[in-house]
Amino acid sequence: MYRMISTVTAADAGNAVTRPTVFVVDDDVSVRESLELLIKSAGWRPILFDSANAFLEASVIPSPSCLVLDVNMPGLNGLDLQGMITGNRSIMPIIFVSGFGDVPITVKALKGGALDFLTKPIDTRALLDAVRAALERSEAMLRDDGDLLQLHSRFEALTKREREVMVRVVKGLLNKQVAYELDISEVTVKAHRGQVMRKMCARTLPDLVNIASRLQLDETHDLH
Repeated sequence: MYRMISTVTAADAGNAVTRPTVFVVDDDVSVRESLELLIKSAGWRPILFDSANAFLEASVIPSPSCLVLDVNMPGLNGLDLQGMITGNRSIMPIIFVSGFGDVPITVKALKGGALDFLTKPIDTRALLDAVRAALERSEAMLRDDGDLLQLHSRFEALTKREREVMVRVVKGLLNKQVAYELDISEVTVKAHRGQVMRKMCARTLPDLVNIASRLQLDETHDLH
């Protein structure tokens, strides 16, 4: 069975973190070949599969990417695949393509988080615009994920006492209230608070509150 048209070269692997990738899953070889040429002409990296199962077996490099996905395929169809990858490959926006303009299927795909739904024969300009938007979204999500990982790393670098102070400060407690709860002096609270601001790279209290919100400290850390 036809599995994959594009091969990953050493140069591709080296550029993977910066070169946007467009995955195509379609059981029609003529569609795959035409999309490969179109994607390459736009300067993106195409990787093509003839089935949903083949895509699931592949390793996905963490780079800006999107998925051009056929709806009607033997075995796992496009909607089945969407349901399986929406969670663990959420940085990969999906663009559905189909030979049928079925409204219920279109609605289901879009409600499932698909970025766009195009009908065959595919309009070249519409597809390129959709892919461009999808890659921009993927890049933004990757950037947000990277920022969040950095925030988690900074928080983990805090001492236990600094974390205790931070959680209480972002909850709106005054220094004297924090001191009372932790049974330490207000001077010590101020010192820990300064260290927290420095280590978390927060310039102001609102900055620290926003950081805590992104880390979901209000949900994952109890005050007591």
